[in-house]
Amino acid sequence: MACFIVPAMEAIVTTIATKIVKTREASTEISSSDAKAKVSENVKGHFSRKLSWLNKMLWGGSALLALEHVWHGEVVPWYPFLTAASDPESKAEMLHEMSTVGVTMAVLVTVTWIAMVVASSIIEKRADKIQPSETVKNEN
Repeated sequence: MACFIVPAMEAIVTTIATKIVKTREASTEISSSDAKAKVSENVKGHFSRKLSWLNKMLWGGSALLALEHVWHGEVVPWYPFLTAASDPESKAEMLHEMSTVGVTMAVLVTVTWIAMVVASSIIEKRADKIQPSETVKNEN
């Protein structure tokens, strides 16, 4: 009924957090003359970029779920917008669905994102171990 609202709320929070982190990263950019630091900086992604992955996953999932609820007539373009919100008994069922299904979906998306960040960190660490001279040797 309204399970898409929980991931949408998390998406709003991550949108705000992404903007804050992005401005902080921009203000703390340190230019380095060291070639390895420049290569490392190019390989590593900023945290704001990784946070935007979560943001996009949450917005996309919420939009798809909202569309599905519109398709089934559970979300309507007139007040109270959610058909379950008009009846007190249905409202309790809707809140239960939000607290079980909605939270589970939001947590599952967040856990998937954490796995993506861990995987990308492992890849970044492997790239850091490769020296520029080793890269030239491997290409020949």
